[in-house]
Amino acid sequence: MRADARKNRDHLLAVADTAITEQGVDVSLRDIARRADVGLATLLRHFPTREALLDALLRTSFDELTARAGVLETSSSPEVALVTWLRDCVAWTTEYRGVTVLMAAAIEDTESALHASCVTLRAAGARLLARAQAAGTARSDIDGADLFALVAMLAWLGDQPSLAPRADHLFEVVASAILTGEGGGDREAEHRLRARS
Repeated sequence: MRADARKNRDHLLAVADTAITEQGVDVSLRDIARRADVGLATLLRHFPTREALLDALLRTSFDELTARAGVLETSSSPEVALVTWLRDCVAWTTEYRGVTVLMAAAIEDTESALHASCVTLRAAGARLLARAQAAGTARSDIDGADLFALVAMLAWLGDQPSLAPRADHLFEVVASAILTGEGGGDREAEHRLRARS
């Protein structure tokens, strides 16, 4: 890609990031183009669909969350790694209102531009969950798909003005329901970690 084309693309992504943060993933592509001071055709030349734009915008964050799971897997106890990663995912998804709906749909749609990134992200969470289950610190009757659904549910709570004040408390309720209560030292470590965040 030529330097000027890359600069234009990066500018469009920066403008889209701001617009989506402010208005959610349903923001008009025409509005993004207007904010970027380009025509809609220019935006569509770089990103032919809304999903292509979102994939380009969100892929870095997906990659970072996937990499974060790998770091936690080697640096933290299974229980702390799982809850920390879950908290990180929920925090990230609340930055982009409506993104969890797209992520849930993309998991099922192999033609979606977001499919591969979402599948990879879900697999990273599933590995952390399986590790905690093998250690006996997470309940055995849930899987990676359930964990992904819980991220969506918790992010949805954060998007609701009347429920947002309860989001942290409800996260704790859900996290406690995932964990078995075994490995008390790990539970204490997670509480200390939460207190510092």
